Amino acid sequence: MKPIFSIIIPLFNKEKEIQQTLESVLSQSFVNFEVIIINDGSTDKSEQIVKSFSDERILLISTDNKGVSQARNFGINYANGEIIAFLDADDYWFPNHLEKLFGLYQKFPEAGLLATNYEFYYSEHNIIRPIFDNIPEENWSGIVKDFFKSSMTYRLAWTSAVAVPKAILDKIGCFDETITLGAGEDTDLWIRIAVDYPVAFSTEISARYNMTAQNKISFSDTTKRNFARLDKFYQQEKVNPSLKKFLDLYRVVYALKHKLAGDEKNFAYYYSAIAMENCPLKSRILLKLPTFILKKLFVFGQLLHSNKMYFNFYTRLFKS
Repeated sequence: MKPIFSIIIPLFNKEKEIQQTLESVLSQSFVNFEVIIINDGSTDKSEQIVKSFSDERILLISTDNKGVSQARNFGINYANGEIIAFLDADDYWFPNHLEKLFGLYQKFPEAGLLATNYEFYYSEHNIIRPIFDNIPEENWSGIVKDFFKSSMTYRLAWTSAVAVPKAILDKIGCFDETITLGAGEDTDLWIRIAVDYPVAFSTEISARYNMTAQNKISFSDTTKRNFARLDKFYQQEKVNPSLKKFLDLYRVVYALKHKLAGDEKNFAYYYSAIAMENCPLKSRILLKLPTFILKKLFVFGQLLHSNKMYFNFYTRLFKS
């Protein structure tokens, strides 16, 4: 029987998390799926742990290490399902996750992106649940009126909580493989979908972003990463103010990352494209600070993080 869902899991050195992640998949109330795991050159025991599962719905493919975009695209090429669901190897689904996504798929067949709410897990005593602009806080599902406006504080689409009909990927393409090490390849794809197709969303939390995991690619050194350039959306942002502000959010973050890394050329590239009226005073101040002061503030932020005083970086930048 052809699966409804193809679940794509890129795997690189996640021996401490992959078992729980896979168990959360196999505990789904919706059972018509296949799991395609791309072992992206792991050097730890990740592959052995996957092989310990005997479920016939699991396909393990091992490749040389080429990065998360290539791994996901490689998995998509093997997919037989109508819907592609994504899950990182250190995250977690609650048992109703696929059921909620399938409900959105049935109710909103016009949607190009299906997404559910999620939570940031730091510990049992520290779990952050996002609230999105212009979307009811509880018990709502539907087509999002303005995807970009609703993603200003927290991202409405987070990789381990979204799915895309395969027919949509066949039309617009998959992940941009020129973007590396978690530097915006997922955001780039969600934007490409959202500018052309409706986005269906459920406020029910059905996925968990595991903030305790080791070896998260988002912690990689800036100078080793190729960030999303964002200029491919130049024409769309000229006529879509919400998209423009959303992209400027990322430009601020990318500019600051490059400034901290001493990369003045790429700092200038992102900085020059920002419409400052989209940024509150705190963002403009950070962008203007000398690098040595910015680095001290960054160290202070890391100290807060180590003491479990967590905050959403984007919220702090874009909320007055």
